[in-house]
Amino acid sequence: MTFTRQAIYDAAKKVSNWGRWGDDDQIGTLNNIEPADIVAAASLVRKGRTFSLGLSLKEPIQSGMFGGRWNPIHTMLATGTDAAAGNQDEPAPYLRYADDAINMPCQASTQWDALCHIFLDEKMYNGYDAKLVDVKGAKKLGIEHYRDKMVGRGVLLDIARWKGVDSLDDGYAITPTDLDGCAASQGVEIRKGDFVIVRTGHQERCLAMGSWAGYAGGDAPGMGFDTCFWLRDKDVAGICTDTWGCEVRPNQTKEANQPWHWVVIPAMGIAMGEIFYLKELAEDCAEDEVYEFFFLAPPLHLPGGAGSPINPQAIK
Repeated sequence: MTFTRQAIYDAAKKVSNWGRWGDDDQIGTLNNIEPADIVAAASLVRKGRTFSLGLSLKEPIQSGMFGGRWNPIHTMLATGTDAAAGNQDEPAPYLRYADDAINMPCQASTQWDALCHIFLDEKMYNGYDAKLVDVKGAKKLGIEHYRDKMVGRGVLLDIARWKGVDSLDDGYAITPTDLDGCAASQGVEIRKGDFVIVRTGHQERCLAMGSWAGYAGGDAPGMGFDTCFWLRDKDVAGICTDTWGCEVRPNQTKEANQPWHWVVIPAMGIAMGEIFYLKELAEDCAEDEVYEFFFLAPPLHLPGGAGSPINPQAIK
């Protein structure tokens, strides 16, 4: 599949949610979640087993290939050796302790994109001006608007396992037919307000190889461009994958970088999660053949942020 830049604008117009939930809306597709949906999602907890979907912050996945992002830097500010040496004993009365700090881009590991993250020309989701994001942060559509919204029914679509492979090939574009076929095979229905989590196996391939070469911004399997229409038709709350950027790379057009992003974030207003760790959840889902679960993934309360690191939880 290849397409022109005009096709991107046409798709953006077709899937647009601008004004759907009011001119002042700042949460986009999260409006699809009703309180009753959260109550129903809580009833999916049957085994009381919890899965962390956050990749270790010690994994050096970033290469500076996109946006100048660097890997998280963990620094100890105070240690047990300081305590044992008596370095913390003055002034009295003293407290012996360990303390640390972390330095990282908000999108260096498992994370949510905020709706201010991607612009369609000079506009953000719901028609907000891109200039509302400046050096002080986003005056509209910052990640803080997600802080109490990321909870509901999660559904895993294990495309790699359904295809019978450990990992989809780089450049494999997942289609709406793939999404529907995988869901049918797993016996799970995609509903309005769901968080759809797609496993390609790409991240696990990197972990098994002990190499992240190309993971951040390189060739990868991912969502094909026409899945934007599937997402709009299903009215899901969010889309998440185990890849660096959700969509297939190389992109399916040479007239735009990350063309699917151009459409699903600024036009549709979808909540997008990237770099999700799915191995253990996928194994459990395959074992008990239950692919739905209670999903919880709040971002940090960072006013004006264009994204946030997270440690999502799937509870079955």
